[in-house]
Amino acid sequence: MQASRARLFKEYKEVQREKVADPDIQLVCDDSNIFKWTALIKGPSETPFEGGVFQLAFAVPEQYPLQPPQVRFLTKIFHPNVHFKTGEICLDILKNAWSPAWTLQSVCRAIIALMAHPEPDSPLNCDSGKLACILWIWALTLNI
Repeated sequence: MQASRARLFKEYKEVQREKVADPDIQLVCDDSNIFKWTALIKGPSETPFEGGVFQLAFAVPEQYPLQPPQVRFLTKIFHPNVHFKTGEICLDILKNAWSPAWTLQSVCRAIIALMAHPEPDSPLNCDSGKLACILWIWALTLNI
């Protein structure tokens, strides 16, 4: 657990330095618990989420960075890879593709990338996943 705390304090210092460098992500550590974080991320440009700000909740396990954080959207979002009711995110790096090289900041970047490029083949929101597949097929038939 001590290693986890040290890693999170290191990430906290890095986040403080990167505040200006990455205006699309604002990561904040809970004042009373280093294992609880929130983030505000900006919706990626040229997507339906452009102009929006989305809140994420991070629950970091004591085995971090050997185990991934649990991350969910607090802001409601209609996206194939986000469960509409719980905000759970279907993203491989938060499951079986996790590596200790990932940081909370890089997880935010990956979530922003997922928002721009959904994976309708592994939906948590089935309605959104079906709609994305229909739109993809429609775009292919029109050669868009």
